[in-house]
Amino acid sequence: AAAGADAVVTMLPAGKHVESVYTGEVFGAAKPGALFLDCSTIDVATARRVIEAATAQGFEMVDAPVSGGIAAANGGTLTFMVGGADAAFARARPILSAMGKAVIHAGGAGNGQGAKICNNMLLGATMVATCETFAMARKLGLDPQTFYDISSVSSGQSWSMTSYCPVPGVGPQTPADNGYQGGFAVGLMLKDLKLASEAAASVGASVPMGNAAEALYQMLANQGEAGRDFSLMIEMLEGK
Repeated sequence: AAAGADAVVTMLPAGKHVESVYTGEVFGAAKPGALFLDCSTIDVATARRVIEAATAQGFEMVDAPVSGGIAAANGGTLTFMVGGADAAFARARPILSAMGKAVIHAGGAGNGQGAKICNNMLLGATMVATCETFAMARKLGLDPQTFYDISSVSSGQSWSMTSYCPVPGVGPQTPADNGYQGGFAVGLMLKDLKLASEAAASVGASVPMGNAAEALYQMLANQGEAGRDFSLMIEMLEGK
């Protein structure tokens, strides 16, 4: 499929797949000077290694993981976090802009992956905190809608609260209103948290909240819930 193409876009499950596809297939089939855009979410080290190999063979390449989920993909409103040389980003930008609303250059090779896993570690931790607070509010006798009305306009406001509320029937439509089906799967959140944990260890960063979120999502996955939306965390915390 890469033969004769000016640009090749990929989205693969893990770093080993990205490295195998590019070094084993794409590099050999692509025409000289082709542009590669890898939109997978993988580890930073592999992203940098593959981009270095592509550059050595005369290609240009960026790592461009996405944020926004299924709804954003369907609506063309994804955010792309892009790592790579300035020239490669300049070529990649119009292609990515056709698929998303925000295309942000995060810096050199691998920085797109770094931005993605940092963002999703923050998302995982804030969703756990949001679920904890709703669970506690209910036990304290607060109506969930009332707590939402207060917190969504107070200092505790977050995207997990106002755009992806884990309580059915509260806030805008979310996977919670569909039995926690669709959306962003527990298994995918766990994958990203593991990538964040590995990245943190590789650079000596302290991420106790990220590690705690990873442990909690591992517990949820171990209950057979890897395929349901990550906001299902609230049911585990409430003992359902």
